Amino acid sequence: MDLKEIQNLIKFVSNSGVAEVKLETGDIKITIRTTLEGNTPDITYVQQAPMQQAVQQSAPVQQVAAPAAPSVPAVDENAKYVTIKSPMIGTFYRKPAPDKPTFVEVGSSIGKGDVLCVVEAMKLFNEIEAEITGKIVKILVDDMSPVEFDQPLFLVDPS
Repeated sequence: MDLKEIQNLIKFVSNSGVAEVKLETGDIKITIRTTLEGNTPDITYVQQAPMQQAVQQSAPVQQVAAPAAPSVPAVDENAKYVTIKSPMIGTFYRKPAPDKPTFVEVGSSIGKGDVLCVVEAMKLFNEIEAEITGKIVKILVDDMSPVEFDQPLFLVDPS
């Protein structure tokens, strides 16, 4: 089932006046809940059933919200910081090797070209370098965690 089919299903359910619909096909489970009085926006939960693997992992749950009324944008306290994102999918490592110290810690000063972490993809260890000068404010990913493309890794204060 692709995104277009899910969107069409959401429209169909919201126009039908049904409060809740559950659909299971193969490895996909979809639950669509609507409110009859229109007090809250429609929310759709899409969950993919976990595959049998050597390491058991739970499947991610994605929330897809139906279009809602425009709201006032929230003030982001991290807006003054620069976010360093993962350039690829892989496994995030804070150390060059298990017996070595971490590349950076919260409070570390960094400069352009400094190595911040390593992302391993297909047995290749790619060093992620800083493109700005600043101070590490927050590390957003745990060591040895899987990361997605464009996932935030670090918050840096450029001042």
